Amino acid sequence: MEEKTNNLLERVKELSLSDDMKIKEEIGRDFFELAKNKGIYSSSINDLYMARGKNEFAPNFTVPAINIRTMTLDLARAIFRAAKRINAGTFIFEIAKTEMGYTNQPPIEYSTNVLAAAICENWSGPVFIQGDHFQMKAKKFMESSEKEIEALKKVISDAIEAGFYNIDIDSSTLVDLSKPDIKTQQYLNYDVCAWLTNFIRHSQPRGIKVSVGGEIGEIGQKNSTPEELRGFIEGYQQRLPEGVTGLSKISVQTGTSHGGVVLPDGSIAEVAIDFNTLKQLSRIARKEFGLAGAVQHGASTLPSEAFHKFVECETVEVHLATDFQNMVYESKHFPQDLRERMYDWLRENLAGEKKEGQTDEQFIYKTRKKALGTFKKEILGLKQEVRDAITAEVEKKFAFLFEQLNIANTKDLVDKYI
Repeated sequence: MEEKTNNLLERVKELSLSDDMKIKEEIGRDFFELAKNKGIYSSSINDLYMARGKNEFAPNFTVPAINIRTMTLDLARAIFRAAKRINAGTFIFEIAKTEMGYTNQPPIEYSTNVLAAAICENWSGPVFIQGDHFQMKAKKFMESSEKEIEALKKVISDAIEAGFYNIDIDSSTLVDLSKPDIKTQQYLNYDVCAWLTNFIRHSQPRGIKVSVGGEIGEIGQKNSTPEELRGFIEGYQQRLPEGVTGLSKISVQTGTSHGGVVLPDGSIAEVAIDFNTLKQLSRIARKEFGLAGAVQHGASTLPSEAFHKFVECETVEVHLATDFQNMVYESKHFPQDLRERMYDWLRENLAGEKKEGQTDEQFIYKTRKKALGTFKKEILGLKQEVRDAITAEVEKKFAFLFEQLNIANTKDLVDKYI
């Protein structure tokens, strides 16, 4: 058994270290087949979310959607271990469109690592893999909407081909607050989101209904309102072709920012989430439109004592990324010389991203995610005992968050609906 696991791990490492997409795809196909033979399969959480929207069960848990930017196999294994200990099934592995670039993890590599982790940990049943922030760039869209949409279609197609059956469309960047009313402010947002939803429906495999999310407020900007939510969804439903299944959830802005707000000494400022607004928006989404609820982005750097509030506010999903990356970088087990070489690379290659008045600590904190792809081979080349020690620290945080988000014993719910 140990020999089989070691051989499996070597093949995953080969896939992750190779720059040849044909090799990645070939190994990926082998792992998808192996996973299927073991009763493990990439799936969509759509039907469970739709059941939540119909009040078929109490909205008393929040689904963690976890972006793994580095050491993907190791950290995915830790997530499965933490989930198995509490019989959890409602958790999502995700990676954003931008993260695929700066972490050097194309969709097939990411999904294969996740499925390999499931195999290693003797998981069984559905695994949820999500494309996070499949986002429109407003400037590029205004220059050529057709070109920008075609580029995003390519990302969506590649992701679906790689088993990403949960996709969050983020066209909230196209919201124009200079317009006189909410419907016209949100027009491009809901129009593009509806068009891309229809594209996804024509691209999804037979027997799979991809879970699609929309977004009404760009993270880090002003807080979302009930009027914006209603304006977006009503417009979206009007633009969606008749008979086409729409959104399962809606992302909103309630006071967070990706990565948190960095103080001059490199520490993170306290964030004040408007939990009342979050609860109100989640209830409107569910009760008026049949969606599972509202999604909270940019939450991983919140104080630990805040996470149970997402459950109290009936939040359907919360996206978590930066804190786990921070724990890897700041672990006492992460080699100091490697960390310093990564930081030196940032100072040399990304100096143009340093803003006026920004301290070195602020610059490093905001940009260090972008060194992960360049140094991926060195990180994956760390001794297994080093990676295991780092992973053990992060696994404790996974376990804590799963408890706070109340996902214990949700495996039975997943088995019922998925």
